[in-house]
Amino acid sequence: MIETSAEFLPLWMLIAAGFGFFAGEACGNNFRHRKYLEQANEHLHDQLEKTMAETQPIRRALKEQRGVINDIHSRLLAVSKLLEKSPW
Repeated sequence: MIETSAEFLPLWMLIAAGFGFFAGEACGNNFRHRKYLEQANEHLHDQLEKTMAETQPIRRALKEQRGVINDIHSRLLAVSKLLEKSPW
C-alpha cells in the first residue's frame, strides 16, 4: 500500500498543480475582463460628458429662437386681429 501511494503521489501533485493553474487562469481572466470593462465604461462616460458639453450652446440657441418665434407670433396675431376689426 505504501509503495503504491508513493507511485501515485507525483500524479496527484500534477493534478493539483493543473487544477491550481486553471483556477488561477480563470481568476486572472475575470480580473482582466473586469479591468477592461471599467476602462471602456470610463471612456464612454468621458464621451458622454463631452457630448453634453457640446449640446449646451445648441440648447441655449434653440430656447432663444423659440422665444423669438413666440414674440413674432404674438405680434402677428395682434396685427391680424386689428386688420379683422378695421372697417376697410
